[in-house]
Amino acid sequence: MTTAHLRVHRFDALRPGPRLIVVGGVHGNETCGSVALERLAADLDEGRVALARGTLTLVPVANPLARALGRREGDRNLNRMLRPTAIPRDNEDRIANRLCPLLAEHETLLDLHSFHTGGEPFAMLGPEDNDGPVETFAQAAREQAFAAALGAPRVVEGWLDTYARGVKRRRERDGAGAPHADPEYGVGTTEFLRSRGGAAVTLECGQHEDPRAPEFAYRATLRALAHLRMAEIGIEPAAPPREVLRLVEVFDRLHPGDRLARAWTSFEPVLAGEPIGLRHDGTPVAAPADGRVAFPNPNATVGAEWFYFAVPSPRRL
Repeated sequence: MTTAHLRVHRFDALRPGPRLIVVGGVHGNETCGSVALERLAADLDEGRVALARGTLTLVPVANPLARALGRREGDRNLNRMLRPTAIPRDNEDRIANRLCPLLAEHETLLDLHSFHTGGEPFAMLGPEDNDGPVETFAQAAREQAFAAALGAPRVVEGWLDTYARGVKRRRERDGAGAPHADPEYGVGTTEFLRSRGGAAVTLECGQHEDPRAPEFAYRATLRALAHLRMAEIGIEPAAPPREVLRLVEVFDRLHPGDRLARAWTSFEPVLAGEPIGLRHDGTPVAAPADGRVAFPNPNATVGAEWFYFAVPSPRRL
């Protein structure tokens, strides 16, 4: 695979309509979205799926260097601090200078991912409509309907404001110049498009090696096309998500000896006071209330997010 360019499939229907972009392979070790989008591109080319309205853009491998290396990142995490820059310093900066303008041409984004611990697929949603300082937004109703149509059994919200609180603590602890302490470090593909007036959903399609994940990603993309009425597709409607969770806290790994108390899977229940992790000196890092462990990463780098804590959300899709 060449690492010198992005391969982009664009399909323009002869009738106007929505502008949807679907991205896979933002992280090189997450292949399910790439498999799904290559399959859909072939279906469109060979007439098994017909685009009736609008513009569909598919980016199967958004980070070719990370894919070629078979790891999450090329030089750094593409899905953090995603923004154009006048002087690109690394592989991900160069990708951002091409990917960000491409994203901004569209109204809706579906970003396909997978995760390293076990668990069910889930969708990540942006904030409710607001004019606050962290993530001003005015597309919540449209984004909620889009997320609910994709078939994920669980929806998660609260990413960027929780991440911003973690950044504030890092700056207080380690200084403004420390890694992961930039206030915009939590901005990825979806946050970028929301900042440009679009609606965007991250869909985590399963564990990295789960053979069901590419099929889930493919069917979710078909459901996205059907929901936006961009194609006439005979696919059963998605069951509504059975729960919505809100991220409320992030805990960083502070020492190489910090370890999780056990092999958590994402969204496992945890009781108030129950140890989720152990610091290198044996001090427990306990759940602040009854809730769920989210995104546990036993291999987190020192200074970065180690796991999140979530509780049921009152939000209804």
